[in-house]
Amino acid sequence: MDTKIIFSIVSLLFINFSLVQAQPAVFDITKFGAAPDGKADATDAWKEACAAAGSSKILIPAGKFLAGIVNVTGHCKGAIEVEVQGTVQAPPELAGDDGQGQVAWKGVSCDKDLKNCKKHPMNIRFNFITKGKCFHVNVLGCDDFTFEGFIVSTLEGSLNTDGIHIGRSKGVTISNAKIGTGDDCISIGDGTENLKITKVACGPGHGISIGSLGKYENEDPVSGITVSDCTLTGTTNGVRIKTWPAMFPNTATNIHFQDITMENVSNPIIVDQMYCPWNKCNKKEPSKVKISDVSFKNIKGTSATALTVQLIYSSGVPCEKVELANIDLTYSGPEGPAKSECIDVKPTIVGKIPEGCK
Repeated sequence: MDTKIIFSIVSLLFINFSLVQAQPAVFDITKFGAAPDGKADATDAWKEACAAAGSSKILIPAGKFLAGIVNVTGHCKGAIEVEVQGTVQAPPELAGDDGQGQVAWKGVSCDKDLKNCKKHPMNIRFNFITKGKCFHVNVLGCDDFTFEGFIVSTLEGSLNTDGIHIGRSKGVTISNAKIGTGDDCISIGDGTENLKITKVACGPGHGISIGSLGKYENEDPVSGITVSDCTLTGTTNGVRIKTWPAMFPNTATNIHFQDITMENVSNPIIVDQMYCPWNKCNKKEPSKVKISDVSFKNIKGTSATALTVQLIYSSGVPCEKVELANIDLTYSGPEGPAKSECIDVKPTIVGKIPEGCK
């Protein structure tokens, strides 16, 4: 059966998801050898709760508990609620609800040195969940999954600390979230279908991004992405689609950004099909990722750069059906009025947009 979980974390992260109505049997981790001293390993009442018939609750009481890698796997005999009243702290080499990420962020970035880096662990992974209702998170291979009231607070300079990364998943909804991070607030990988993002406050961070796509062979298509009624504040990008040049084919279609407010955002609207961080790719060949049926509608606010709209599409696989409608982004810096740029694309334009694209 499906496993339902509730997290209420009192520290850096507050999560509430999936209410269980029946009074559950309580499994207090201190009864299983854990101690709130920041040293004892707060691991596994999970197996006992998972094996119990009926509803169960795993309780992490007030205090500081050290946790290593904890795998919570099913199938379980009943619904499970996890209530965290204290702080679950990771060892510096790992990650957790109190992830102690400052130690990891000082390491070598894999973007700069793939051979000598060590990838940072993720706080929470949800892999291959069906009909989960939940909430620094990796969602892979999941169906019908909801994040409600999700809060992340991370330092702006923290490396690779995406708020939520989604890949190869269908029917994910993210709503009423507040995400501040050192990377994308929400990043959308290959194979994502029917994703709805609404009422998300993003900042600091790199914005809400689809991709990068086309870096690896046999990626799955992206389709059915809607981002609406969101606010981005002080981010390095706003809403973005990025694909690698030269590499592998893929498609991204039926993507819509609408009713979005930007506050002092650099690169508020950007499609970059020449995405090449650290110049470690072949820019002489166009991207092989085909993008189609994309719209940016009713986007307003302020930009930290003069180039408020930048659409750089692939010359190798021409895009189809791109629309810009009612883009009211202002810039008050020394580079002149707000402007737009369209390369290898002729979008349908409705209403006001910054000068440049035709």
